[in-house]
Amino acid sequence: MARIKINEVERENSSDKVEKILLGAMQEFLAHGYAGASMDKVAAAAGVSKATVYSHFQDKQGLFKVLVEQLAKKRFESIFGTQSLEGEPNIVLRELLTKALNQMLKDKEYQAFQRMLIGESARFPELSQVFLRSIAKPGIEIIVSYLASRPELNIPDPEAMVWILMGSLVHLVISQEIMHGKDIIPMESDRLIDALIHVVVKCAD
Repeated sequence: MARIKINEVERENSSDKVEKILLGAMQEFLAHGYAGASMDKVAAAAGVSKATVYSHFQDKQGLFKVLVEQLAKKRFESIFGTQSLEGEPNIVLRELLTKALNQMLKDKEYQAFQRMLIGESARFPELSQVFLRSIAKPGIEIIVSYLASRPELNIPDPEAMVWILMGSLVHLVISQEIMHGKDIIPMESDRLIDALIHVVVKCAD
């Protein structure tokens, strides 16, 4: 019994250290970019030894991959929850697109992370691929599956339609927030979502 309790404490301590390392890693990647961040800096930001960092993560790329996967899981669950998409398209898509866009617009850390990834993508394309594989791909697949399950929408290419929907949201965030273009090319979120819903529903006419 005593050994079980010790093991539980050890797991809790280990989990706590991993969380600290991931928080420190996010701080360092955003501050210095992928190339400028180091395991030494991550350890210092996390308040742990460099040996502790390496005991949990083999190298910087492995640490970055886990960080992206954790970020992806949190964002996916906050937008899609644990249930499959069900219900009338006008309601389901409006709720989904509104939730996704609001999160992207309000999450400054996510925006900063995107800036860093875009800036580093030429030198480290594999990092961007981890991001797309972990965040974009699962979201696209679940919406494609939903659109394909609604024959009344009469959408000939559900996958292309999802690219239109998600691409429009991402472009709004990049142009208005990441590139600071709100005053240059203004667009209200509700107007964009209304237009996108109209495009989807119109296919059924």
